[in-house]
Amino acid sequence: MTEVSPDQATDFSYGDIDPAGNLADLVVTAARRDPGRAALVDAVTGRMLTWAAVDNETNRLAEHLYRAGVEPGDRIAVRMPAGIAYCLGVFGVLRAGGVLVPMNTDVPAAGVAELLADCQAKFLVGEPVDGVDIPTLQVHESDSAAPAMRSRRQGEDIAVLCYTSGTSGRQRGVLLSHRALLANVAQCAALRPAPVTATDRVLLSLPLSHAYGLGPGLLQVAAAGATAVILPKFGVEDALSAIETHRVTTVVGVPPMYAAFAAVPDERLHTALATVRLFTSGAAPLPPRVLAAIRRVTGLAVFEGYGLTETGPVLTSTLASGYAKAGSVGRPLPGVRLRLVDSDGDPLPGPDPDDDLDDESGGTGLVSVAGPNLFSGYWPAGDHGPDADGWFRTGDIGYLDADGDLHLVDRANDLIIVNGFNVYPHEVELVVHQLSGVAEAAAVGVPDERTGETVKVVLIQRSGAGLTAQDVIDHCATRLARFKVPTIVEFVTELPRSVTGKVARVALRTDANVAT
Repeated sequence: MTEVSPDQATDFSYGDIDPAGNLADLVVTAARRDPGRAALVDAVTGRMLTWAAVDNETNRLAEHLYRAGVEPGDRIAVRMPAGIAYCLGVFGVLRAGGVLVPMNTDVPAAGVAELLADCQAKFLVGEPVDGVDIPTLQVHESDSAAPAMRSRRQGEDIAVLCYTSGTSGRQRGVLLSHRALLANVAQCAALRPAPVTATDRVLLSLPLSHAYGLGPGLLQVAAAGATAVILPKFGVEDALSAIETHRVTTVVGVPPMYAAFAAVPDERLHTALATVRLFTSGAAPLPPRVLAAIRRVTGLAVFEGYGLTETGPVLTSTLASGYAKAGSVGRPLPGVRLRLVDSDGDPLPGPDPDDDLDDESGGTGLVSVAGPNLFSGYWPAGDHGPDADGWFRTGDIGYLDADGDLHLVDRANDLIIVNGFNVYPHEVELVVHQLSGVAEAAAVGVPDERTGETVKVVLIQRSGAGLTAQDVIDHCATRLARFKVPTIVEFVTELPRSVTGKVARVALRTDANVAT
């Protein structure tokens, strides 16, 4: 059977983290362990709160919510720019017993109203939104001591209702329990080297409203009692300045961030990143040339991870295998079981050692996972979660190489079928990226009367490259099977992306320009 990590999953220990607790308890523990340590730092203003102050402000907001009538399990949206107030809103809602509904400030008023109505939110923490008729609470800090508040929800109770658009663009509410998120925090903390330690100063420039920014970002910092250096919005110069000024030691990032770093002159990059000990990346594949560029300048690898909102979110990491292997997302975290299955959910047999595992015929299947970090189903009914045996099919397609490391081929819903043959977009993109004039590229399937679907490539070319559509097609024709060669090539100045930098393929399947 193509499965990895069952023994590790069985032996998994939560360490000092109580899976039956409340996420806001992480703040209590950090405040008791080292009350005077810097907890949250605003990278723009330099303002700082210690863990003792964060715990006090968490109590203050929780009390405010309690007095405003919040009952255990009420959905409470938090919508503010990433910053100290946002973090306090997160922990305050959780300590009050509410279900946190994190919201991005980029969502327009109409979208906010739609989500608030869907989750039946009782309060909105943050600035009022035009046209939204819901009680609004704002975070106001104070130097006075607030009474200690005991968390009223824990363990299997739902902690976070996180909306994710998936591949179709339709938003779904993912139900994440305290247990699931605490498990994932413990699983990440068990990696070596640990992603975050108590002495780390961690750059958080990811959207904290996203599962990646929330879990491996904010919650991991709280669990370690480390220091979060928060940058509300990523800009390459702002990020490098923040890293230098605040002596950042760990960067939690996404591929577009590292690509921006790699474009900075070597001397400037080397100086700015001199204090960093660890780079991690997730949300989308990291181009091998970007990994190589960062390693060349800094001497450090960028360790990739993989996961979904539904899995708390991290499933695998190259930290688990100890080596940042280009094209791989590593091995399962402690406590995670992973296997490859067919379209019916049946486990694939173990790969034939004589097969070439870099080919899609060598054990490629749907990634299925099990572990304590999995979600409790989708809002509102909690349906379509893990099956009776605890397994959940992620919707991603991948294979395991000879070392047992996972390689993702693509999302099942992104699969292109030409004349009945499977074409994985990522395979086409890797070939297109071999052209020196290509800065970024994405491949999608679009309808075709003759073949059912055909391959369309949308790309950004480097300044002065002068590529034509035919150049791209000819290049692919010498490196790909005929049915995989794109017939449509479109040049753009930017690719549509999600808040974490993942290419929004749905938007690329329209307005095709036929190459001639």
